[in-house]
Amino acid sequence: MSEGLRVGVLGATGAVGTTILSVLAERDFPAAEVVPLASERSAGKRVPYGDAELEVRALSDEAIAGLDLALSAAGGAVSAEWAPRIVAAGAVVVDNTSYWRMHDDVPLVVAEVNPDAIESHRGIVANPNCTTMVMMVALAPIHRAVGIERIVVSTYQAVSGTGQKAIEELLAQTRAILEGRAPEANVYPHQIAFNIMPQVESFKDGDDYTTEERKVMAETRKILGESEESLRISATCTRVPVIAGHSESINIQTREPLSPEECREILADAPGVVVMDSPGEGIYPLAADVAGRDEVVVGRVRRDPSHERCLNLWVVGDNLRKGAATNAVQLAELLLERDLVRVPSPALGA
Repeated sequence: MSEGLRVGVLGATGAVGTTILSVLAERDFPAAEVVPLASERSAGKRVPYGDAELEVRALSDEAIAGLDLALSAAGGAVSAEWAPRIVAAGAVVVDNTSYWRMHDDVPLVVAEVNPDAIESHRGIVANPNCTTMVMMVALAPIHRAVGIERIVVSTYQAVSGTGQKAIEELLAQTRAILEGRAPEANVYPHQIAFNIMPQVESFKDGDDYTTEERKVMAETRKILGESEESLRISATCTRVPVIAGHSESINIQTREPLSPEECREILADAPGVVVMDSPGEGIYPLAADVAGRDEVVVGRVRRDPSHERCLNLWVVGDNLRKGAATNAVQLAELLLERDLVRVPSPALGA
């Protein structure tokens, strides 16, 4: 089937969409044709795909006809409307937006953590939030080995998680400040250059936690198959003036005792994880070092002196690659390997 596989990429001109195209080419995904899709205003633009360029098509019923697989990074509202239409047209959708993640009949999958969940798809497979993704690659091996009963995480998230306009705003504000001009804030509610903002996404209905923090907590439990009672989680998500690479300070309370040395051994054997942990020599994960990498890097593994079953970890991953695009392509590869690039009957929403 792969010889004739037609693959659509929704949101092909955005930060995640362009990275998906790059990863598809890098991993030599066996597609007969890759179709970049975006809004009407982007139609006709050229986007890189390996050594070639592809012409962007406007998202329409005609454009999705004949697709076998679609990787979507076009925003929640677009996905809510178009994912079911793409499934109805006969393609399986790997969706990178937040819209489908917590639907009971949509599997939420991290390739290294719960690949078997993909078997239950009914036309749509959800890609987790980039912050959740980075954390899960690191914590799932520990959870499997000794169990985790509590997580307290503080994140330091790159502006590319918001999109290309946020990157441009950070660069423009940085130039303005260095040149003695007042920075303008349009993408974020406050200046992000030379600043840290303790808000990622929005506050809703009087909730003290942001929508991003709620995503991290809910998605983590769904991926690990735990309830709110069995896995306690508290998250604080912040935005920092970094272009690429989400960093996370994570405190875990394990069910069984685990030493820092044992934790490092578990992580060193885990797929998709690199341990970089010699802090006395200045060796630990840095956002600047993970940009462009697909592995999640872990360091500063140490005992929490306030609790005998708690450890602290510093975890860093490229939010555009493993946090979004790479996992989406890995899920596409899983679907292909397991002969799941087909819409089951009944499909989602049927």
